[in-house]
Amino acid sequence: MNLEGKLLGNRYEILENIGNGGMALVYKAKDQVLNRNVAVKILRDEFTTDEEFIKRFSIEAQAAASITHPNIVSVYDVGKDGNLYFIVMELIQGKTLKEIIVEEHGALPWKWSVNIAIQIASALETAHKKNIIHRDIKPHNIIITEDGVAKVTDFGIAKAVSNSTITAFGATIGSVHYFSPEHAKGGFTDSKSDIYSLGIVMYEMLTGRVPFDADTPVSVALKHMQEEAKPPIELNPKIPAAVNDIIMKAIRKDTTLRYQSATEMLNDLNRALKNPTGNFVDNSKYVDSDETIKIPTMNHANIKKEQPKKKQSFIEKHKKLSIVLGGIGLFIIALLLTILILKITNPKEVILPNLVGIEKQEAENILKDNKLKLGDVKEEYNSEIAEGYIISQDPPYQEDFSVKEGTKVSIIVSLGIEETTVPKVVGMKQEEAIEALEAANLKYEIVEESSKKVEEGYVIEQETAANKKIYAGDTVVIHVSTGIKKISVPSVVGKTQSEAKKELQKLGLKVIVKTKEDNSKTDDIVLEQDINEGTEVEEDSFVTITVNKKAKFTSCALTIRLESLLKKNNFDIYTEDTSDDSGDSNSTNSNKQVAQYKIDIYVDGVQDGNGTTEAATSTLSRSISGSGIVRLKITADSKKIYEAEVDLNKTTKLTIK
Repeated sequence: MNLEGKLLGNRYEILENIGNGGMALVYKAKDQVLNRNVAVKILRDEFTTDEEFIKRFSIEAQAAASITHPNIVSVYDVGKDGNLYFIVMELIQGKTLKEIIVEEHGALPWKWSVNIAIQIASALETAHKKNIIHRDIKPHNIIITEDGVAKVTDFGIAKAVSNSTITAFGATIGSVHYFSPEHAKGGFTDSKSDIYSLGIVMYEMLTGRVPFDADTPVSVALKHMQEEAKPPIELNPKIPAAVNDIIMKAIRKDTTLRYQSATEMLNDLNRALKNPTGNFVDNSKYVDSDETIKIPTMNHANIKKEQPKKKQSFIEKHKKLSIVLGGIGLFIIALLLTILILKITNPKEVILPNLVGIEKQEAENILKDNKLKLGDVKEEYNSEIAEGYIISQDPPYQEDFSVKEGTKVSIIVSLGIEETTVPKVVGMKQEEAIEALEAANLKYEIVEESSKKVEEGYVIEQETAANKKIYAGDTVVIHVSTGIKKISVPSVVGKTQSEAKKELQKLGLKVIVKTKEDNSKTDDIVLEQDINEGTEVEEDSFVTITVNKKAKFTSCALTIRLESLLKKNNFDIYTEDTSDDSGDSNSTNSNKQVAQYKIDIYVDGVQDGNGTTEAATSTLSRSISGSGIVRLKITADSKKIYEAEVDLNKTTKLTIK
């Protein structure tokens, strides 16, 4: 099905196919209304023929759209175009967790894995509070962005599939390795089923394999129901004890032995980062507070058959009456005790209040007013919740969720933003610097740079000063030496000057340009270089290239107005003629005549053609040529009347007067 170029729902332009799943085809698309790129999931044909499934799909997708969380892929829109049913989602740049596990060919680092699990558990916590169960948590449905943020996708869609009459065999093959036992049985699934699947995902991240595998999906499902998983620490001894305990509790087959909420698991995951060897995971069985007392009933089959009436004495009659009255009294007492016990053991139900974001003392008062008890109180640093206010509660708040009077509500109270001191890491090896920063609850970013002074692998610089107080979780940028960088010099002979400079400078070399003229070669071409091709030099070394620069000849239209030029130089413009028409030499009459001069033009000392005799009042037009700036000289009868430099690259017309 090629949909590229199609406008879906008169709004989403399909650009390209970016993935194929068991239930849907995934496309990158352009939202024409909001002018942004989005991901569009289009259901496969086999899922579009069942009306019940389509109805459930729409309801569940719209429910998923109501969730807003940084670790959940946002759902923007749900729609239909012809026979195409689609979901419009946030477009994430990154890889699926499954792709990362496959690429690494083994176990992932435990701290990284726990951080990813914390983000997934946080996403589940938010969804579960809205009564939305994922039912298909697996590495394929978790995208890790380029910044290391985990994004859970396909919320609610799995429920639509599992509740429909369709056999989603393609989807099941990829999911059965992560199914909870109750899911594999086809029984009731709730938030604890998601917790089991998250435990399996953690198992795979930290061991490189799933705990249960077989040749067929049915065999895998049976193992989930019947076999116990080998502790992951036996497959990877680097896993801390607390992390191993968390995984084993999450994948208990008995739901009463599992974590009862994502919040509970999230708390243990956060604690494991700070105390990885701690023995704090509670493996006690969850006890349902809603127990009832059975009242014995009379079995009429055991009542003796009525005996024939016999005449009784007065004493016997009164004795029997006393026994009957005594029995009735005992029954009344037993009934009253039963009512009292039922009242004690089955207290009234009250709506569970939402304590998150409320100050601790106020929360205690609210619990007291609702006839509830304060359970365990824990404290944690938190960058979003102010000190003294509640981060989370257990049982978690759900709208219109009822609990029995006297139920204990445990809370986690914020200690505010944790401050820490930046350690000095300059001069440390990279691994030591990372350990020091992590010990101070700081993140790090590494920038590699070459150095002639600092050995490879050692920290040159830290961008946040040592001993400075900052918030825990902030990022410190450290610059790590790659040592002295050696560069193999390429050949740039025959390339243009700009091409040669660009190539050498890109490698980290500095360029010196020299020129010489070679009329046999193309202009602006590199003729030679002072360092031979293949020679290894240090970064920032100088390479001298010699570039061919031919002389460029240009011409200039020259106009010379002799009269004004000769006057400036004190030359006579006219001469007197003393002869008359009569031929008498003694006549006193005289006539003025225009003077004649031999004019010569020189360019850089070279005469420009032969000189000419010109009348002093005439105007000369010439064309001179040369390369660049030339020296122009004009003489009259061999005496200089003009001299100046002329830039022929800039001057095309010149008038001298």
